[in-house]
Formats: sequence, C-alpha cells, structure tokens
Amino acid sequence: MQMAYNLKNHSQIENTSEGCPDLSTIEQKLGHGYVTSTPEAGTMLGLLYEVGKKIGSITKLNKLVKQITQMTQSTLNATASSVLLFDEKEQELYFEVAEGESEKALRKIKLNAKSGIAGWVAQNKKPIIINDVMKDQRFDPSVDEITGFTTRSIICAPLLVQRKLIGVIEVLNKSDGSDFNGRDLETLTSVASTAAMAIENAQLHQTVLNAYKSTIKVLAAAIDAKDHYTRGHSQRVMEYTLMGAMPLSLPRDEMDVLEYAGILHDIGKIGIADSILSKDGQLTDREWEIMRQHPLIGSDMLKDIPFLEKARVLILHHHERYDGSGYPNGISGEDIPLGARLIAIADAFDTMTTDRAYRAALSVDRAIKELVRYSGTQFCPIALEAFISGYNNQQKSLDTGNGNYDLSEKD
Repeated sequence: MQMAYNLKNHSQIENTSEGCPDLSTIEQKLGHGYVTSTPEAGTMLGLLYEVGKKIGSITKLNKLVKQITQMTQSTLNATASSVLLFDEKEQELYFEVAEGESEKALRKIKLNAKSGIAGWVAQNKKPIIINDVMKDQRFDPSVDEITGFTTRSIICAPLLVQRKLIGVIEVLNKSDGSDFNGRDLETLTSVASTAAMAIENAQLHQTVLNAYKSTIKVLAAAIDAKDHYTRGHSQRVMEYTLMGAMPLSLPRDEMDVLEYAGILHDIGKIGIADSILSKDGQLTDREWEIMRQHPLIGSDMLKDIPFLEKARVLILHHHERYDGSGYPNGISGEDIPLGARLIAIADAFDTMTTDRAYRAALSVDRAIKELVRYSGTQFCPIALEAFISGYNNQQKSLDTGNGNYDLSEKD
C-alpha cells in the first residue's frame, strides 16, 4: 500500500516540516549525558551529532556530502541514498553524491527540476515519504532504467537555506524490505536542514577558493612576464610538481598545497630588480646574493594569507639542496619538506628544457640525465624517483613512445 506522510501526524501527504532541532543544543545534551526517551530518538540525535562533527571539519563539497549521505543511509538502514544539487541557471538537479551500486551511472545524469519525485520536492520545497513508488504518478522510472536499480520506496527532503533551494537529499529502499516511517522522514528532514547550510558554506568556500586560484595564476603570469624566457614557467613547474607527486599517492589536501606552492614558487621575484632577473650575462656575487632572497621574500609576502600557510613553507625551501648546500637556511635531507624537494626538481627540469638567455633548451633525455647525476646531492632520490615515474606514466598515457627513464640514467 502506498503511503505519503507529513511530519505532523503521519497522515496523507506532504506538509512541510517545522522546528528542526538546533544542533548546538543536541550536542550539549549528548555531552551532558541526557538519556533520550526512545531508541529511535537516540538514533536521530546521534546522527545529527555525527553530521555536525563532519560539517565542522570538512570544507570540500563532495567529501562533505559523501560523508552525510553515508551516515544517513546507514542510520536509516537503506540500500541507496543520494544528494542532488540544484543548478539554478539550467533548472536541473544533478547527482553530487550517490551511495549504492548505481553511483557511477548516476553521476552522469541530470534531471529536470520540475519532474520526478525529487523534482516535486524541489519545486514544492516540502519533504515526502512514498512506500510504493509504482503507485505514485510523480515517480519517473527513467533513472532506474538507466542504472538498473529498482526503486521501491523513497523518502526525500529539500535542502533549503532561508527558503532558497540548494538541492534535495533522498534515501531509497529499506534493507529489510520494510516501510519508511514518519520517524525516518523526521530524521532525514533534520539532517537536510543542517546539511543545507554546510553545503552552501562549502559552495561559497569553493567559489572564493576558485577566485583566489584565478588571482594567483594572474599574479604568477605577471612575474613570469618580467622575463620573456620564463613566460609560462610557473604554470609548468606547478604541473611538473603535481606530476611528480602522483606516484606518491598523497592526500588531496597535500596535492592542493603543492598546486599553490608550485605556481607561486617564484612569487618573491616580484621584489627583485628587472635588471637582475633579465640580465643576459653572469650575475655578480652581489646580484646572486640579492637573487637568493626571493624565497624569503615570497614566503614573507604570503604570511597573512591563512590558506597559503603550508604552501609558503614549501616556497621558502624550494632552493634547499639535499646535501645541505642550498639556501636560504642550508637544511638537508628529510629536514627539507617533501613538497619543496619535488618543486626543486620540477623547477630545475623546466629551467633545463626551456630556452634561456645564456643557452638553448636541453633535450628531455639530457635534462633527466642531469637530474639523476645530482641525485643525493642537489636532489632528493625519493622525490626524483617519483618525478621520473610520474613523467614516464604521463608519456605512456599520451602514447608518445617515450617514458622509459629510470635512476640508472647517469652518464
């Protein structure tokens, strides 16, 4: 039998929810050992508490949404769940995260925001529970036809921030074949209320981050343009650094730090006179002393930008040498941050393989032999092995016929 509940009295159909619990109050009660009146209420409060903790520690949108859907699906004992975000411009809903066997197929699907059960929830901004979708005219079977999944029952709630639609969250099919009930819908709606604010904050965070990245690229390009021989250098060093880091399977946040540090590694050169940067001949001792200040200048320039705090450490040390003879601090070996060791190799590789005022570009073959030649002195052997492996993998993926270098390439 088809059932459609509201939150007030579990009677026919979809009055919107009212009075979602305040998360801080829930945390206080749990922290002080309050005992809930029923196991179901305890489950709901526990879920909201866990969602609150995740929201406080995650800013990446996809990771945040994935954590929320996983916890919600598990708590409600369901076989599948998903979060669809609303594209206001296109008037579509798209699957940001889907948990269950159809995840890959769902990530490619976009839905009209006015059709299907999810579309109805989005348009009406009301939660709904349906325990026999085949008897509901709003059900659109096309998604099941694409994925091969069979939807039997569904609870769905809108993600709203001050009545603004962010998306919808849906949970499908109880694992034991039983019906969803009003308590399940109340739990989902409470999670949706908290999650919507977190998702909007994550979206805003990503928008600001993208704006920062654009500004960073423009700034790096402006520095490179001070010398036509180095045009594009910062972008290439960033790409080579990430390429070298891939075989190390670093976490996503560490890759982000490498991206920022790679493209900004020479930001300190903004404080170096053009007459030194673009000099055709050899630099004097005094000019070299000035040039060697650019890692310090760069690190100091970025000290008041919190999200670049880790990147500025790598910028500071990207001219250190593995044997301790580099600058500015003369540190050696494992004391040099791994990211700085990777940037040092990427920087040297790009410098060797591009034309400079004082010489023509070296071949890739020759450049890699030079890197290997100075492994253990100028360059970290572990970072160099990763760089060469990354280069080989890249060439194989491009099917160039190259990509067979190794650490035995010394002259």
